Amino acid sequence: MTTKTMTTEGTPVLWRIGEVAKLTGVTTRTLRYWEELELLQPSSYRTSGERLYSPADVARVNRIRNLQELLGFSLAEVRTVLGTEDVDVLDRVGSELKAGHHTPSRRRALLNEGIVANDQLLARLDETLARIQAFRDERAEVAVRLRDKRSALDDAGTAPAPADAALPEGTLPQGALKDAALN
Repeated sequence: MTTKTMTTEGTPVLWRIGEVAKLTGVTTRTLRYWEELELLQPSSYRTSGERLYSPADVARVNRIRNLQELLGFSLAEVRTVLGTEDVDVLDRVGSELKAGHHTPSRRRALLNEGIVANDQLLARLDETLARIQAFRDERAEVAVRLRDKRSALDDAGTAPAPADAALPEGTLPQGALKDAALN
């Protein structure tokens, strides 16, 4: 079977769920789950109920994957980012720019609208990344304090228990959290 379904001239290319899964590297179950979470909606359905996805839908799948894999976002965070008006504006502007010939003034207006939406989205992403960095920095400080306390114990002549000696770097010995909480 062909990887594209075209019904009439001028109708956009639509892919079935299995084809989208192959194109994007996600499973069909993942696509259905994202639909349940309202992260992704097929552009249309056949009368048999079969899902059909447009190129914009495929781009959204890739955007979701990038937010998860590149930025480590949870699905709730992905929903927040994709649920913003800015993403919808960017999608609409992109589609309109690709769709046809516009006067220079209309093209300029679309580009201006896209720039504003993109800048707002970037600001939101910067805020999220700053929160992630602050959390990471906090965890790094805790790790330093815990290692310092362990080192102080070692320097005081207290031999580590055999179980502590075998722990990989960054793993806490039993009772370390209790000790850390006391200080």
